[in-house]
Amino acid sequence: MQSSRKALGLLAIGAGLCAVFLSASDPARRPVRASAGPPVRRSASLPVLPPPPCAPDNGGWTLPEGFCALTVAESLGPVRHLAVAPNGDVFAARNQSRTAPGGVIVLRDANHGGRADSVHQFFVGAGGSGLLLTADAVYFATTDSVLRFPWKPGELKPAGPMETIARGLPSGGHASKGLAWGKDGALYVSFGSRTNSCQRSPDQDRMGPYPGVSPCTELEERAGIWRFDARKPGQTPADAKRFATGLRNPMAMAVEPSTGTLYFAGHGRDQLTENWKWPAEEGRENPAEEFGPATEGIDYGWPYCFFDPRQKVKVLNPEYGGDGKKVGDCNKKAQPAIGFPAHWAPNALMFYTGALFPPSYRGGAFLAFHGSWNRAPAPQEGYRVVFIPFRGGKPVGTYSTFAAPTGNPTGIRPTGLAVGPDGSVYISSDAQGKIWRVLRK
Repeated sequence: MQSSRKALGLLAIGAGLCAVFLSASDPARRPVRASAGPPVRRSASLPVLPPPPCAPDNGGWTLPEGFCALTVAESLGPVRHLAVAPNGDVFAARNQSRTAPGGVIVLRDANHGGRADSVHQFFVGAGGSGLLLTADAVYFATTDSVLRFPWKPGELKPAGPMETIARGLPSGGHASKGLAWGKDGALYVSFGSRTNSCQRSPDQDRMGPYPGVSPCTELEERAGIWRFDARKPGQTPADAKRFATGLRNPMAMAVEPSTGTLYFAGHGRDQLTENWKWPAEEGRENPAEEFGPATEGIDYGWPYCFFDPRQKVKVLNPEYGGDGKKVGDCNKKAQPAIGFPAHWAPNALMFYTGALFPPSYRGGAFLAFHGSWNRAPAPQEGYRVVFIPFRGGKPVGTYSTFAAPTGNPTGIRPTGLAVGPDGSVYISSDAQGKIWRVLRK
C-alpha cells in the first residue's frame, strides 16, 4: 500500500508540473475554484505535493471504493460552511458555542502532512453559516447580516476594515443564512422562514391543528432567496430583489459553473403527524427535501404545498385544506429536480470543479445532509453526503451516497463542503467539531 501511494505521489508531481507549464502558457485554462464563488486561481509558484496518507478508518467515514479520508482538525466547535484558498488554507464559518466564539477561522497545514498545524481566528464575533472566498475578499453571513473582509491570498488576517454588505436581515426561526455568488456581482442570500407552515402567531407555530395565513405575508420578507449586490455596502432587504420564493429554508445553495444557474436544496416542513394527526408514516416520509434550480421569479410553493416523494407530486398542506391527496393549485408550483427523503436537512451544496476524482464526478454536485431529528419511533436518517450527477449543466435526476458515518449511522452531522486546489473534497460537521478531507487513492 505504501509503495503504491509513493508511486501515485510521483505521478501527481509529474502531472502537476505539466499542469503548471500548461497554465503558464495558456491563460484560458480552467482555474481551480473555491467552494462557491468567482475563480480563485492557483498560483503557479506553489509546489505540487504528493497526497497525505489517509486514516486507516477514513476518519469515521464509509466511502466508495477508490476513495479515502483523513481528519484535518478536530475540537473546532460548531463549524459550518467551508472554503479553501489556493494555497490549501481552509476557511470555516463557525457558530458561537459555550466553548468557542463565533466568526471565521482559518486552518493551515504548514508541513503538508494532511492535518492542520494551526488554527487562526480570522474574525471573532457573531456566529454564522454562509461563507464565500473570492480572489480578494471573504464573505461571511451571520444570522442578520453579510460581512465582507478584504483579503490577500496566503494571509491569515483581513487586509483591511470589515464592511457590512447587508444588514437588518430577518432573524429568528430558520435564521441561518447560505451564500452563493452569481454573475455580475450578484450575491445570493437565503432567508429561511420564521414558522413551520405560516402560522398566524408565534404561540401557534409548530402547534395545531391551526389553519395557515392566506395569503402568507411571511413570503414578502422570508422563505426564499434574495439577490444583493456583492460590491455595495450598507444594503438592507429593501435594496435587494426577492429572486426565488416558496422555499422554507434553502440554505444549501451553489451556482452551476457552466450555465450560471443557481441551485438550492431546502428543508421541508415538520409535524404533519403531531399537529394534524396524520398517520405516523405520512409524517415520517413527508415532505421531500427539494433540490432544484432557483431561477429568477420561481415559486416552489411553501407554505401552501409540499412534494410527496412517494407519489412524486406536489400536494396541498393541511393548513390550506390538504389531506395528502388534494393537489389544488400546487400543480402550478415549481417541481423539484430531485425529491430527497423527508427530514434529511440539507445544509451545504457544492459543484465539483476539481480534476482529482474520476470523470464521472466532474461537473456534478455534492450535497451535505445534517440528518433528521423527527422520524421516531423509526430510525433517524440522512446523516451523509450525496453525489448528484449532472450532464450538460443539468441534473440527470439520480443521486448516490458518497460519504456516510461508519458504524453509528447518526454519528456525524455534515454541515459544510469545499473543493481543495488539488481536487480533494473537504467536509465539516458542527456537532462533531471536525473537518475531514476526502482523497482519491
